[in-house]
Amino acid sequence: MITETAMPDSQEMTAQSSSSLVGKLVLVGLFALAVGAFFYFDLKQYLSLEALKANRDSLLAYTDAHYTTAVLLFILLYCLQTAFSLPGAAIFTLASGLLFGSFLGTLYTNIAATSGATLAFLAARYLLRDWVEGKFGDRLGPIQEGFAKNAFSYLITLRLVPLFPFFLVNLVSALTRVRLGTYIVATSIGIIPGSFVYAYAGRQLGTLNSLSDIASPRVLLAFTLLGLLALVPIVYRKFVGKNA
Repeated sequence: MITETAMPDSQEMTAQSSSSLVGKLVLVGLFALAVGAFFYFDLKQYLSLEALKANRDSLLAYTDAHYTTAVLLFILLYCLQTAFSLPGAAIFTLASGLLFGSFLGTLYTNIAATSGATLAFLAARYLLRDWVEGKFGDRLGPIQEGFAKNAFSYLITLRLVPLFPFFLVNLVSALTRVRLGTYIVATSIGIIPGSFVYAYAGRQLGTLNSLSDIASPRVLLAFTLLGLLALVPIVYRKFVGKNA
């Protein structure tokens, strides 16, 4: 009786493991194909400040004639760029301001970037989290616990401070125990200031000579201070806890 019931369970676990492996291989293959195609066809040439300036009039004309389609295409392409961690986010955000205005551009950027970041987060968690937990679970336990308790504030800071690349935050967050809902909300809120700055700059596209004109030291400092401000509740709780 024990042998008869154990065998199906064992077979079921083996089938699930095999299915999971196939799913992960397909996902890795899809990612490699997308990244390979991006660089093989040199699509990066279309995601430059010069290319955006050169195609300004045609992009505006298309948006005026097919507004809804332009919005949907923008969100889809930006989402895919973010999901596959490809270059070009700054150009997409500039384009949002150029085509849709500062406020609507920020909104559409937020939807696209948050959706893409969520897909990247889910893919990285599916591919790597079990391996990381199994390999470093004991050593990462206290860090995971601390991050999970203050995930919202930490994520807001990581999104605001310019030192942390967007794709890297997606990856690292996926390896923690942060809840999906917390990740989505913190990402959506955290990228608003940067998105607005670039969308607003997109309205003055003709005056820009390089992307460094936008990310001035003062702007970067302001983002950093906003990010550090998000850590104040954590510091306060620790301070009160020590003195309680």
